[in-house]
Amino acid sequence: MFNWEGVSEFVAVAEAESFTQAGIRLGISTAQVSRQISALEARLAAKLFHRTTRKVSVTEAGQIYYLHCRQVLDGLDEAERAITNLQTTPRGLLKITAPVTYGEGIIAPLINQFLALHPALEIQFNLTNLKIDLIDQGYDLAIRLGQLEDSSMMAKRLGSRTQYVCASPSYLATYGLPYTFSELDQHNCLVGTRDYWRFQENGKARNIRVKGNLSCNSGYALVDAAIKGLGIIQLPDYYVSELIEVGKLIPLLENQRQADEGIWALYPHNRHLSPKVQMLLDFLSEQL
Repeated sequence: MFNWEGVSEFVAVAEAESFTQAGIRLGISTAQVSRQISALEARLAAKLFHRTTRKVSVTEAGQIYYLHCRQVLDGLDEAERAITNLQTTPRGLLKITAPVTYGEGIIAPLINQFLALHPALEIQFNLTNLKIDLIDQGYDLAIRLGQLEDSSMMAKRLGSRTQYVCASPSYLATYGLPYTFSELDQHNCLVGTRDYWRFQENGKARNIRVKGNLSCNSGYALVDAAIKGLGIIQLPDYYVSELIEVGKLIPLLENQRQADEGIWALYPHNRHLSPKVQMLLDFLSEQL
C-alpha cells in the first residue's frame, strides 16, 4: 500500500521553494516539514532537494517525483470535488411513494419544486394507499400518515396533521350541534374506510363507533356531502381547513379533538444515507 507520509509536505516545499513557507501553507511547523521530508528521502533512498542557507531547489529525482505526486494530489482534489458536487447537486434516480390524496395535494407539488431545483435528478413518484415493501421494490422514501406500525424502517417526522369533526351551517341549523362525542349517535355521520372516529378524553385516545347513510373511501366526496348539508364528517386538515376558514364548514367537539398525528418519512435502515435522499428529507421537513 502506498505510504502518503511526507507527500503533501514534499509538494508544498517543491512549489514554495521554502520549508518555512510550506509549513505556513500546511499549518504545521517548519521542523515538522523538515522531519517529514527527511523521512521521505530515507524511504525513497533519494535526495529530493538541494538545501542551502538561502535557497531550496528540487533535484532531478525530486522533479520526477514531484510530477507524479502532483498528478496524484490533483486526482484526489478532483475526487473530493466530485463528492462535494454529488452532495450539492443531487443526481440519479429517486423512488418515492405516498398515500394517494395527501400525495396529490401536498407532497406532489413539493416533489415537483424539488425536481425544479435539482434537474439532474430522475424521480419516480408512486401514489398508492398500499404499504409498499421499500427494500423489496427498491424505494428510497415513503410518506406515511398517522401512527406508524412496528417497522425495521427508519422514520423522520416531517410535520403533523389535525383531524377535524365538522359540518355545514345548514346541517347544524337543522339538527343542532353535538356537544360531546356520545351525542353523535343522534347525528348522521358520514364515514370513510373505517366506521369509527378518533377522539381524546382526559388525555387518553378514544375510538367512537359512528354511523350514517353514506360511506365512501374518498375524502373529497365526503367533504362535498358535508357542504351539501348531508351530515357530519371527520377528516384531516388538508381536506377541510380552507373550508373552515371561509365558514363553509364549522368545527365541532374541539375540546375532545384527538392529538395531532405525525406525517412521517420512512426510509430503509442505512447508516450512510445518500446525499440526495438526505437533501429531499431536509427539503420536505422544512416545507411541511
